[in-house]
Amino acid sequence: MTTSPPEKLVIAISSRALFDLDEAHRVFEREGLEAYSRYQVDNENVPLGRGTAFTVVNKLLSLNERLPETMRVEVVLLSRNSADTGLRVFNSIEHYGLGISRAAFCGGEPPWRYISAFGCHLFLSAEPSDVRKALENHVAAATLLSRNPQESAGSQLRFAFDGDAVLFSDESERVYQEAGLDGFIAHETAAANEPMSGGPFKPFLSALHTLQSEFSEKDCPIRTALVTARSAPTHERVIKTLRSWGIYLNESLFLGGMRKSEFLEAYRADVFFDDQAEHCALAKSVVPTGHVPHGVVNRPG
Repeated sequence: MTTSPPEKLVIAISSRALFDLDEAHRVFEREGLEAYSRYQVDNENVPLGRGTAFTVVNKLLSLNERLPETMRVEVVLLSRNSADTGLRVFNSIEHYGLGISRAAFCGGEPPWRYISAFGCHLFLSAEPSDVRKALENHVAAATLLSRNPQESAGSQLRFAFDGDAVLFSDESERVYQEAGLDGFIAHETAAANEPMSGGPFKPFLSALHTLQSEFSEKDCPIRTALVTARSAPTHERVIKTLRSWGIYLNESLFLGGMRKSEFLEAYRADVFFDDQAEHCALAKSVVPTGHVPHGVVNRPG
């Protein structure tokens, strides 16, 4: 009897999230597309600097070395560049030894259209409009905010997630917005035994959990954490929701409204995902941060 191979974890990354393309982008904004194309071709053998997502991508790809029987993680490049201007990006991939072989160079068109075709679980980009489209098409996605990239300590890959409107739906956040803190606490306490619906990052978390299960707990190269403004008694619904999904996080921080940035720095997150722009603005100063423009707080008006 044969068994099907385990599902791959597939991550889509934009070229501006993976590499530092700020100077090339400034050329485009100042002088236009023709000057940008000439600049990229003239410098196609000059490796690009590391971008915000470089460390996360490098650590993800290194997981394949730990599970050599089959490639369990794939990273796909999605770019608004043409193949001609994108050659510098592929040369930079080769320079750093990144195991990325698949790409879509879209010649100025939005690359999010190919996310589902590649079977992606997550899309990381520097372009908010592409991220919103990915979320509308039910793929976890985040806009990576600028931060000087640097190698984090150790080889373990550490993800941190906000709860409402990221791992969970925004149903509870809507109650908070409409009824305030007291109404939110009353609602969540009454619904403690009712699992919440999944948010946009639930499928990605589930795929991560499956990948984690292939390693011993002591030797697992992936660590996950929930970092939420919730506190007791609203913690109970969160715990029981994750239990009902069969997903267990390594750490859960219930901060009761305290600022998240100090805790993310102590946790040493490689990337943190949150739906609220003000939380992201503080977090990005200490860890790479992805804004998830989903849910009631991101709706116009």
